[in-house]
Amino acid sequence: MVIPEQNRAIDPPVRLSDREVALYRWVAANGRMDPERAARELGLSRAEAEGAVVSLTGLGLLKADLDDPARLRPVDPDLVAAVVTISMESAIRTQQTELHRVRDQFADLRGHYRDSLSRGSVDLEVIPGVEEVRAALNRAAEECAEEMLTSQPGGNRVPAVLQEALARDTAMLSRGVRMRTLYHHTARFNGPSQAYVATVSALGAEYRTAHELFGRLIVFDRKVAFIPERGGTWGAVVIREPSVVHYLCEVFEQAWTQAAPFSDAAADGLELVAKDIHRTIVRLLAAGLKDESIARRIGMSLRTARKHIADIMETLGAESRFQAGVLAAQQGLLDDTPEAGSGTGPAD
Repeated sequence: MVIPEQNRAIDPPVRLSDREVALYRWVAANGRMDPERAARELGLSRAEAEGAVVSLTGLGLLKADLDDPARLRPVDPDLVAAVVTISMESAIRTQQTELHRVRDQFADLRGHYRDSLSRGSVDLEVIPGVEEVRAALNRAAEECAEEMLTSQPGGNRVPAVLQEALARDTAMLSRGVRMRTLYHHTARFNGPSQAYVATVSALGAEYRTAHELFGRLIVFDRKVAFIPERGGTWGAVVIREPSVVHYLCEVFEQAWTQAAPFSDAAADGLELVAKDIHRTIVRLLAAGLKDESIARRIGMSLRTARKHIADIMETLGAESRFQAGVLAAQQGLLDDTPEAGSGTGPAD
């Protein structure tokens, strides 16, 4: 298949400069062109005025007066636009036809690909590019009929990403798909996340938060799972092997059972939320994790995590991480404490 070059599809659009627009307005207001007077009143040099006249004449916006060919008069811009845009509109129609043809051709191949999946030939697929991952997720969302499970680590969500997800999630909820999503506690402090959760929850979606998550995961209908490709890339691994997908769903259910319903941090009390986060940080410090790992595990920036660590060490009166762990253990801060959502079960 030969893909046509984009730069030959549509000619560069016509763009009038501010100077040319000003000159056309002047001619329209005065009925005809007077170069010296126009240049003087518009604050243009003679060369600038002449250049604008050449451009407007070339486009057909100015033309010679029938009674006095030496003078120029304005032409109806709608008539000129009809002539100028006709070739552009033709090129756009040609590209739209080509676009539909390419889509139809690739759609014909989709059935063969799905047949290979149904034969179990592709239980694991690596998708390296972010655009390909987005397309695969959108396709899986369109085909989802019953349930979507999501674990989204991190406290901050980009508004543009949330806006894109809103249309997709709304469409699934309108089809009766059950949606459950896990966030870090830190998402409660993020304005865009709060607004998004409030909007989608009103449509039936369910959200909970935890101080620590197992990682990023999206599962559709308990048949197809997406996990991140290793190495911190934007790629994804798509898993269709039933036993592996079932295992990942069980991991999600366990985390969901222990998580707390999503709410505004102020509604639950900042002190309560902060205490839960600090308890997790203390436990990770005692386990010997580095600052970077702690920040990643609790879904906050490295700078914010280090500030929390400094506050904890100051509160405990510790001079080292090891001492902080010992003091925390002595004070019972490392004991397992059930969270607000504990015991509610996955069916809530």
